Amino acid sequence: QVQLVESGGGSVQAGGSLRLSCGVSGYTYTTYCMAWFRQAPGKEREGVAGISSNGITKYADSVKGRFTVSKEYAKNTLLLQMNSLKPDDTAMYYCAADPFFIKCTGSTWSANFDYWGQGTQVTVSS
Repeated sequence: QVQLVESGGGSVQAGGSLRLSCGVSGYTYTTYCMAWFRQAPGKEREGVAGISSNGITKYADSVKGRFTVSKEYAKNTLLLQMNSLKPDDTAMYYCAADPFFIKCTGSTWSANFDYWGQGTQVTVSS
């Protein structure tokens, strides 16, 4: 059974940083696209950043240059380093995984991932 558990959310002031972690267990596929999505109240869930099993990374335009997605293979953990945070980054952040690594390619995001975590809240105040 695949389990994704997010941590690291919190409240920061604009300009600050946070690092989100997603512990992954039970994932036995050899390929993956692992990604971070976020959803603010009243808005649709949107893709933020992802990394695939063949090393491709993908970012939403709104976070390019500020967020960095990476994977700690030894700990089987997905990370999201978020710098220069803005109030618009306020949302519930979700970790997601899917065996089709191509979901980490292209210019658009689909929320059609097989596995999801429960989310961690990020609040950025001005």
